[in-house]
Amino acid sequence: MRFARLAGVAGIGFVAILVTANVLLAAAGFPTPSEAASVDEITTVLAASSGSLRLASALLPAAWLLATLFAVGVCVCLGRDERGRVDPWSLVGLAGVLMQSVVFTSVEATRLALMSAAQHEPGGVAGLWGLHTALFGFNQVFLATALVGFSVSGIRTAVIARWHAGIGFVAAALLFVTATTSPYGVGGVNPLALFGLVGWLLWLVWIVAYSIILIRRAPEPFAVT
Repeated sequence: MRFARLAGVAGIGFVAILVTANVLLAAAGFPTPSEAASVDEITTVLAASSGSLRLASALLPAAWLLATLFAVGVCVCLGRDERGRVDPWSLVGLAGVLMQSVVFTSVEATRLALMSAAQHEPGGVAGLWGLHTALFGFNQVFLATALVGFSVSGIRTAVIARWHAGIGFVAAALLFVTATTSPYGVGGVNPLALFGLVGWLLWLVWIVAYSIILIRRAPEPFAVT
């Protein structure tokens, strides 16, 4: 299997895992960034639904691995210019994907700490919830970085269509605005949280579209053995 095709499959797998994890979180009653919830409500959900929450977190290491394969595959697909140089915009996209994986690891670690606090030390839930909310909000800037970098590079190299890049730019703008206003959501609800949700959904569509391109294109000679 050529690496680009493998990366395309990885991108689709990444989206599938994210959707599954979020379905588990929703089924457990875990509040979304656009929902107001008291500390007592959060503590109750964390204590009562630890099994579903742990399963959602257990899926994410595979998601981060697949995201890395996808991002490197996009860089390979975008290729080099006539002088053999890598497009710097593709490196911006790769950096965005890697940074969001690092930051979201902190989000998930904080969520696991929240579950432990809810079961053993409820008084610590409020502070950890504020940290979780802040990390979750700021993480969106790295999603925006990946979208901008890979969309600009994709247009410059004629790998993606303008509508595809357009989705990326709109999603990036929505996510960046939400990240910028995330401090106003700590201890409450970000008034622009729904912008972030729309941007996140567009981000998933953008990844699937890019993954299909990788699967169909697979232009590079490197093979996985």
